[in-house]
Amino acid sequence: MKKILNIVSSPRGGASYSIQLADAIIGKLLAASPGSTVKTVDLVKKHWPHLEEAHLNSFFTPVDKYTSENREAVRHSDEAIQDIQEADIIVIGAPMYNFTIHSALKAWIDHIIRSGKTFRVTDTGAEGLVHGKKVYVALSSGHVYSDGPMKSMDFIEPYLRTILGFIGLTDITVFRVEGTAIEGLKEGALEKAVEGIRVN
Repeated sequence: MKKILNIVSSPRGGASYSIQLADAIIGKLLAASPGSTVKTVDLVKKHWPHLEEAHLNSFFTPVDKYTSENREAVRHSDEAIQDIQEADIIVIGAPMYNFTIHSALKAWIDHIIRSGKTFRVTDTGAEGLVHGKKVYVALSSGHVYSDGPMKSMDFIEPYLRTILGFIGLTDITVFRVEGTAIEGLKEGALEKAVEGIRVN
């Protein structure tokens, strides 16, 4: 039995290809591990806050020095980090907007990258502190970015592999539904992506 954390970052609801692809990944995970649980965090509906001065000040304030304002400012970050720590598997829906991730997903990432919590700096450099998790990314895009002339414009997969790897999440598998805005490709794009899902 696994604990699955489902991170939603699309504002398109049921019409979202990243949500549909993530749901298909989760379906296969549940089939492979019956009895597993799923916790869904919708970053758009929850309006995850972008970092402000109060958040940054609180991140670097010792817990025993917290004020009530500090506690409120770190609430979202602490909650997000706890979700990650409790999960065995993390599924991240990542639709492409202007060649990169939705700002809601970026805001969530900014809350989970915390010195002393998810990484630390040693004499030999930064060290990730989150280990033993499997990550699946459900990436959707209107054009094809996995290969071909537009590959260099994909800033999602390289960024997510880098930033998640920075905190220790290095076991990452990316599944893509591509060409959803292109005639001749969009008709079977989701079905093709779902057929290619393999979980372990």
